[in-house]
Amino acid sequence: LWLSAPQQAARPPTPLAQSMPIELEAPFWGFMGAAFALVFSNMGAAYGTGKSGIGISTLGVGQPELIMKSIVPVVMAGGLGIYGLLIAV
Repeated sequence: LWLSAPQQAARPPTPLAQSMPIELEAPFWGFMGAAFALVFSNMGAAYGTGKSGIGISTLGVGQPELIMKSIVPVVMAGGLGIYGLLIAV
């Protein structure tokens, strides 16, 4: 004996539902946008950290007293990575 729920009559679609079809790939593009924001911002942060690290190393050879002033670009590059994480979320 098979028991099933009573069948409900199908409602006709509303004009709004007819004019706005559901895009099945929309979640894919939303997640891809979040992934791109995270990946590219952290790639930029890594590149900025590397370039400023090379500059700090070069500066440390000639003028070691200015090393602490040149830490700011490294901090800013790290901030870029954190900003990308916030945008992705």
